[in-house]
Amino acid sequence: MATVTPGNSEFDRDTAVVRRAPGVYDAQLSAGWTIIHAVNGGYLLALMGRALGDTLPHPDPFSVTAHYLTASVPGPAVIRTEVVRTGRTMSTGAATLVQFKEDGTEVERLRVLASYGDLDALPDDVRTSAKPPALPPYEHCLGTDSAPEGQPPIPGSTAIAGRLAVRLDPATAGWAVGAPSGKGEMRGWFGLADGRDHDPLSLLLAVDGMPPTAFDLGLSGWVPTIELTTHIRCRPAPGPLRVALTTRNLAGGFLEEDGEIWDSRDRLVAQSRQLARVLLDS
Repeated sequence: MATVTPGNSEFDRDTAVVRRAPGVYDAQLSAGWTIIHAVNGGYLLALMGRALGDTLPHPDPFSVTAHYLTASVPGPAVIRTEVVRTGRTMSTGAATLVQFKEDGTEVERLRVLASYGDLDALPDDVRTSAKPPALPPYEHCLGTDSAPEGQPPIPGSTAIAGRLAVRLDPATAGWAVGAPSGKGEMRGWFGLADGRDHDPLSLLLAVDGMPPTAFDLGLSGWVPTIELTTHIRCRPAPGPLRVALTTRNLAGGFLEEDGEIWDSRDRLVAQSRQLARVLLDS
């Protein structure tokens, strides 16, 4: 058996997996990354990404698509991986995460299909019309310890909030004081509370680590992810990330959320789209 983890930060420890056999990994889902009672989807994606990175011959996630089947809970889990295809520059793998009920019944929580490659081997040519979000300076944005104009601090009662360094653009934080803009936007600075530098695995966390855009639409409560696709475009430079999330359409109790993540060198390092369910009666 071999533990698969490259570092000793809290994120690395909590996303460590133990290779029990080829393609079979034991994991411990930490209660520190929960929202209400469910484990955060970005944290789960990073956990799956670590197991797939150990399985596949290429080191870095390029495209990861996850379907969240049932809510994961803190405790033991098993990840099973499969090599679907390998090539010279890219490989494709699949993975499932399962947990067990008290009677031993297996419950599948998450299923992933991913393409891996080597980010360091990509050419430097960039042609883009995308621009990083215009955020106020870090110190002028709002964290869980902030209180805009004497109002209560940004809500941060979920366990995951203590593991993240998130500072929200005040223009998208009105929901925290009962005044959402209704635009369906969320922008802010994103980092890990212990100061760990970002890498492709932490980008998988970041795409689902901000408050949901549903809050800016005036909704509250849990917004569970149904499907999440993430594209990792390059290895992020040291420093906090800037995250911009938008939604344009809420219909039938579901919304889409499009995400862009930019690093300290103004590079678009990750993009995402997810379909999420809005619990309108929450």
